[in-house]
Amino acid sequence: MVKDKCILAYSGGLDTSVCIKYLQLLHELEVITVTVDCGQNDDFEEIEKRSKEIGAVQHYYIDAKEEFINEYIIPCIKANGLYENQYPLGTALARPLIAKKAVEIANEENAKIIAHGCTGKGNDQIRFDITIKSLNPDLRIIAPIRDMNLTRDIEIQFAKEHNIPISTEVKKYSIDMNIWGRSIEGGDLENPFVEPPKDCFKFINFDNPDAGYLEIEYENGIPITADGKKMNLLDLLNYINFKAGSYGVGIVDHIEDRVIGIKSREVYECPAAIVLIKAHQDLEKMVLTSHEVRFKHIVDQQWSWMAYSGLWQDPLLNDLDKFIDATQNKVTGKVKMRMQNGSIRVVGRKSKFSLYRNELATYTSDSVFDQQLAKGFVELWGLQSITANSIAINLNKKENKGDEQ
Repeated sequence: MVKDKCILAYSGGLDTSVCIKYLQLLHELEVITVTVDCGQNDDFEEIEKRSKEIGAVQHYYIDAKEEFINEYIIPCIKANGLYENQYPLGTALARPLIAKKAVEIANEENAKIIAHGCTGKGNDQIRFDITIKSLNPDLRIIAPIRDMNLTRDIEIQFAKEHNIPISTEVKKYSIDMNIWGRSIEGGDLENPFVEPPKDCFKFINFDNPDAGYLEIEYENGIPITADGKKMNLLDLLNYINFKAGSYGVGIVDHIEDRVIGIKSREVYECPAAIVLIKAHQDLEKMVLTSHEVRFKHIVDQQWSWMAYSGLWQDPLLNDLDKFIDATQNKVTGKVKMRMQNGSIRVVGRKSKFSLYRNELATYTSDSVFDQQLAKGFVELWGLQSITANSIAINLNKKENKGDEQ
């Protein structure tokens, strides 16, 4: 009997490793694993070895770092992508890319089934399912962890019973990493009052009291240099991760609203993402008009929500990208930031497109601004507010006079 092929998006972690066995034992499928490299710095040879030892008949490794940078991270920087104004969407951006690559392998292998290791509690199931169905509606999706209502303790026990290797890190935390950041979940972190221990983090130095500076140069909204050194974005991200992290910059610890309706405590480590978005926002404020900044903020929030919510393939996201791209042709210049003890603030910025004019802003005698023009402007600006309050005051006076009578 010829078994049906199933393409499994495989990270090499606990969830996807037990999925291989579940797919074989419960669904009697021939499992082909796909690992997509988004910059997680894993031992990919070991992942392939583990996959085949557990029972996969074939394994694909796909280096997607450049595509991840060009098609996902750069749009995120341009959109100031921060879900709930804090999370820079590291995992959220990688999932539709992984799903896309899994679909490509399914098409190549003529497979009719795709599997993933997402739970029914998280956002990743949405990101995978919607992307897969958007790219190939005929594919059947199996998610063993979700479908069987499995929990981590059950998975760990199942792994032991079937000699599936699990690391000590897996037992302690669930970690997802790519070029854009790290997500750390599980263990004591599920108590939102517990401070994340230092061993959670890879880039963060908690013991450096010194201050340091970082200068980023952008061209059309894209970072091109760090501290005066021109480098490709992959090298630039690595450079900033380690430099900003060395000053304690890059931790996000917040209560997050998942799409599924659950509030969760999420801890992220993303020095480069935090730095680049903060600097990009500041540069935009210098070169865009107040009207552009105000409206783009609305667009950025919608973009971030859609990227977080698994709607990467929705036509609206493409529409938003077109508006965002149209604003970026002036986002060129340099931003200087000061870092110390986990804090970061912009201390300088300059651009050839700057709308800041010293001769207008200065309070010295060099000013060319005619202050006398402001009097009429202020009267007109506040006209309706003043009129509304005048009416309220007069009505109140009449009511009080009536009470006295």
